[in-house]
Amino acid sequence: MIRLFVAIPLPEEIQDRVSALCSGLANVRWVDAENFHITLRFIGEVDESRFEDIDMALSVVRAPAFRLKLSGVDSFGNNNGVRSVWVGIERAPALFHLRDKVESALVRAGVPPETQKFKPHVTLTRSRQRGDARLGEFIARNSLFQAGPFPVTEFTLFSSFLTQSGSIYTPERVYPLEGAEQPYPALQDE
Repeated sequence: MIRLFVAIPLPEEIQDRVSALCSGLANVRWVDAENFHITLRFIGEVDESRFEDIDMALSVVRAPAFRLKLSGVDSFGNNNGVRSVWVGIERAPALFHLRDKVESALVRAGVPPETQKFKPHVTLTRSRQRGDARLGEFIARNSLFQAGPFPVTEFTLFSSFLTQSGSIYTPERVYPLEGAEQPYPALQDE
């Protein structure tokens, strides 16, 4: 069995900007900078034969390259505790278009449809404990955070191996987006 998800990895310079946020809260596990990504679809555990079907389905996804900008900080959770703190993504129709194409491909490959609403973000922390009382202050202090825009020229099928100290992500396959190999107006500096 292999645990899989589809995501957009962040460029190194954006990883550096995001990792600068990673301090100031207790009772959380900060995500390592090299693991920052935007999940398009969590797949879960599959057997090796299903992996090949998933790879084949994702290899035919066609979508144009685009740009993304990170914006703001917030959290998932409730009064019983915060599950994660994250950096948001500025509105980007092309991201939702890509996510929909990935979802359709995975369903055609036999993966059950996603039941949760897509909320694009980059996870900063994970926690199963009651949150830090300073969370509100942390979110307020970083609410104007921005990074990018940066080009999105590919998406990746990752495997995930869970350990005591956190997850280890391995890129299994990389799928280029259309127009990524040549400059075009949407990727030129603004």
